[in-house]
Amino acid sequence: MDYREAGVDVEAGRAFVEQIRDLVQSTHRPEVMGGLGGFSGCFALPSGFKEPVLVSGTDGVGTKLKLAFTLNNHYTVGIDLVAMCVNDVLTVGAEPLFFLDYVATGKLNQEQLTQVVTGISRGCQIAGCALLGGETAEMPGFYQADEYDLAGFCVGIVEKSQMLNGSQVQLGDVAIGLASDGVHSNGFSLVRKIVDECGYSWSDRPQIFAGKTLGEVFLTPTRIYVKPVLEALKAGLEIHGMAHITGGGLLENLPRCLGQNQSIQINLNWIIPPVFQWLAAAGAVNSTAMFNTFNMGIGFVVLVPPAQVEQAIAWFNSQDIAAYAIAQVIPGTGTLEGLPA
Repeated sequence: MDYREAGVDVEAGRAFVEQIRDLVQSTHRPEVMGGLGGFSGCFALPSGFKEPVLVSGTDGVGTKLKLAFTLNNHYTVGIDLVAMCVNDVLTVGAEPLFFLDYVATGKLNQEQLTQVVTGISRGCQIAGCALLGGETAEMPGFYQADEYDLAGFCVGIVEKSQMLNGSQVQLGDVAIGLASDGVHSNGFSLVRKIVDECGYSWSDRPQIFAGKTLGEVFLTPTRIYVKPVLEALKAGLEIHGMAHITGGGLLENLPRCLGQNQSIQINLNWIIPPVFQWLAAAGAVNSTAMFNTFNMGIGFVVLVPPAQVEQAIAWFNSQDIAAYAIAQVIPGTGTLEGLPA
């Protein structure tokens, strides 16, 4: 016997690395040192920082991968993987520098995983970070045929004096909600349950989605907010805090950017996107469960002084991101007030 008979094709792994080489190199920044194929990736710190702080984040895509398997569409989950990490790193004001991925599968399917890496490469380009390296693990008997799992890891950098940590947030600050591109990458266990158990198919085209299939709507990738937010900071917008709205929705994530003895009062002054209206109706999901599970149309939040609300909204609108004044910081104990019961 040999390794290939045991289910691991080393030659196919080498061929896959060669196939994705150009995708990786297309994301490289000037600070990248060396090429693909080493035991580690090397990256020189950018110049111009007095007290640089490195910021790290890691995440996956969750059970959204099940939908990618079903529809044999693997590009958008690669973008999701990057987005989930770089948006987290951004919340302290950090610029993402580089990204690494880990892909584990039962048997390496080059066409399938090239789609994934193409998406990862595109996500890195959108975020402005380098795809520095990664690991592809072939694990026969551990995963179902043509299934895989993804994990991502990102490192960013921020000047220590400009790092957001909650202490900058002031009573009266206004939360500007930036529109999501749909469900993003959270809540898919509930999404799949609704579709599977309520008689729907991923090929269905509900009228509310203007001709798109359920599969197309729910595979829409997570929006990457990095460049518009960092450019806003460079343009002089005074941002006191940020939150990435992921699992647990606004209720769990928005209070995480507050300082001590602060809460936040929300007002529902944005239109809930059709995808969430459909989920609530199709699965008979009440408002509390919807807001506890999904982003409900707000994918990222920045906190600004009241005097800069109009400037902030105008800036993000100019970047093709719908923005709304959705909440205000009030005295409290770290809670989010005003969501529907």
